[in-house]
Amino acid sequence: MTTTVRDLLADQIGFYWEAHLWPRLQGLTDDEYLWEPAEPAWSLRTGDDGVVRIESEHPEPAVPPVTTIAWRTAHVGRDVWGIRARAFFGPTPVPGADMFDVRHWPEPLPLTAAGGLALLEEGYGAWRDGLAGLDDDALLAPLGPAGGPYAQDSLAALVAHLNREAMAHGAEICLLRDLYRARRR
Repeated sequence: MTTTVRDLLADQIGFYWEAHLWPRLQGLTDDEYLWEPAEPAWSLRTGDDGVVRIESEHPEPAVPPVTTIAWRTAHVGRDVWGIRARAFFGPTPVPGADMFDVRHWPEPLPLTAAGGLALLEEGYGAWRDGLAGLDDDALLAPLGPAGGPYAQDSLAALVAHLNREAMAHGAEICLLRDLYRARRR
């Protein structure tokens, strides 16, 4: 049996999603989703223009604020997987824009747990399905212009990075759920 780079990378994140993260998110409530465990906390906020945005600062502070489950879910669903999936595999309203361009995912960010989980699942599905159509040659090729400052890096390197990032943020989401339940006792 031959194992490909694609199989290793896809199986890694697929197992994490199916066995660890997705089952732990079932039953997420709106209160948990938006719970701010500390002050200050970054979350999703509606601006004066009525648009929901993910809070951030540029440059990021040396010690950024604690984030909410809503923040982490939107970050993973949209920024880690969704935008990258559309930048590399389509469809996107901004062909030629790099993988950091939020216009690849122009839909509003959700202020409900159900919406957040749907965004996360959609981002994961788009990324997983895009990867499934690749062979090792495509994975080992440079990212090109869609990679922005990482244009010379391989798609395999990006996938490995995004797997790590999704697993780290997923663990933080699960910890926030644990802390939320513990404070209610």
